[in-house]
Amino acid sequence: MPKVLISDKMSPAAAEIFSSRGVEVDVKPGMTPDELRAIIGQYDGLAIRSATKVTKDILAAATNLRVVGRAGIGVDNVDIPAASSHGVVVMNTPFGNSITTAEHAISLMLSMLREIPAANASTHAGKWEKNRFMGVEVTGKTLGVIGVGNIGAIVADRAQGLKMKVIGFDPFLSPERAQDLGVEKVELDELFRRADVITLHTPLTDGTRGVINAEAIGKMKTGVYIVNCARGGLVVEKDLKAALDAGKVAGAALDVFSEEPARQNPLFGDERVVATPHLGASTVEAQENVALQVAEQMADYLLTGAITNAINVPSVTAEEAPRLKPYMKLAEQLGSFSGQLVESGIRGVTIEYSGQVATLNTRPITAALLTGLLRPLLDSVNMVNAPIVAKERNISVTEVRSDKATDFQTQIKLTISDERGGRSVAGTLIAGSKPRLVSIEDVAIEAELAPNMLFVVNDDKPGFIGAVGRALGEAGINIASFHLGRQSPGARAICLIEVDQPLREAVLKQVQGLPNVVTALSLTF
Repeated sequence: MPKVLISDKMSPAAAEIFSSRGVEVDVKPGMTPDELRAIIGQYDGLAIRSATKVTKDILAAATNLRVVGRAGIGVDNVDIPAASSHGVVVMNTPFGNSITTAEHAISLMLSMLREIPAANASTHAGKWEKNRFMGVEVTGKTLGVIGVGNIGAIVADRAQGLKMKVIGFDPFLSPERAQDLGVEKVELDELFRRADVITLHTPLTDGTRGVINAEAIGKMKTGVYIVNCARGGLVVEKDLKAALDAGKVAGAALDVFSEEPARQNPLFGDERVVATPHLGASTVEAQENVALQVAEQMADYLLTGAITNAINVPSVTAEEAPRLKPYMKLAEQLGSFSGQLVESGIRGVTIEYSGQVATLNTRPITAALLTGLLRPLLDSVNMVNAPIVAKERNISVTEVRSDKATDFQTQIKLTISDERGGRSVAGTLIAGSKPRLVSIEDVAIEAELAPNMLFVVNDDKPGFIGAVGRALGEAGINIASFHLGRQSPGARAICLIEVDQPLREAVLKQVQGLPNVVTALSLTF
């Protein structure tokens, strides 16, 4: 009989599900890391929330552990690479608390606009300052939603019920999906310019970190209100404080902070700021939902081998895994490459499998590709839920198979169609296991994707290579490899440069400003 440990406070329903499914369960919340390390070797599964830290040391002691189940979305408290190296599946429940988080965002917005926390404190103090608190109605106001995914879509729906006009920015939001939601799709700068209230519902990535900063606030209306129930780090808190003091921002409502637990913060003590201690998922219903889901998922895996909402393991059988692994890596790289180039809503994805790969089970390969494509902006996407997320966003996914070889014995080609046309990228395996890009926009190029890459589209003119090399050299950036491709002399050319470190924004802007450069982007893999 499999044995599971629940090491955090969780709904009793989780233990009941394990027991009813024939899984032995122990409930021991509040243990120290040393106490957990001493007993973890007895268990096949570990069910957690946010308090338990599943570190390398814990995993090293977990000699029988097969699965970690996180009741909730975030898995920052789990060392994913270490879990993978130990063969431990990590699962989460990405959709169990969406309604609760959306409702908290609406609650914070209303509390902020009507100054309820300050008025409450004043009334409890016996002051009866009726004329001091002059609130603002939401009816007729424009709500700007940054990140129109699962939670953002619920917020939009609730806001429309309050008779607000909703505009949204999300690179993955198609016009059709926006229309279904009743949301006007806009670019980020337009959202800043038009919104009376801005609410954030996007994960924290390199592309979204500090999205609300001094520069962004400068583009907003005077008297704007800002709500963040998503992730700490999306808002530069010192810039927000300065904008509050200057009167540019009228109020802010924050459930998350750059450092948590937040004992000190430049925004604390300001009556214009409504602050809560990361309560977005804290309702009875949400805790019940995520507890039920994680228990069902873990029991399914331990008893049948079925994998649901896995962060680090694809849905493949033991027999298929060795053959599919290199193709899945290639597919994820192709998706990640394209996802980092996306500038508008994706309408459709076409994946062409040619040669040997067309004879394999391509479902996990497609899932890996979609994971890479969507992950730059959606941190909860994994191999299991990526196809579902694509469907929810009205992204059509088409697979085309041909067992006839192209220029290569095996090839995967990805074509994305969006509001601005389409783009394509293709790759193959060298020596049966080494992923290589072989074309970008039908321009032949052979390149191995590395952790840090500079992607440049330029007019094919003499002196370009020297100019780029000089710009990087002056910035102290070492070039590891240089890959070029063009359709014909003098036409558009494509360049992929492997560098030894991430490119600073100033260096990237310098490259973007070079003569004949059309596009220059920093990519990470």
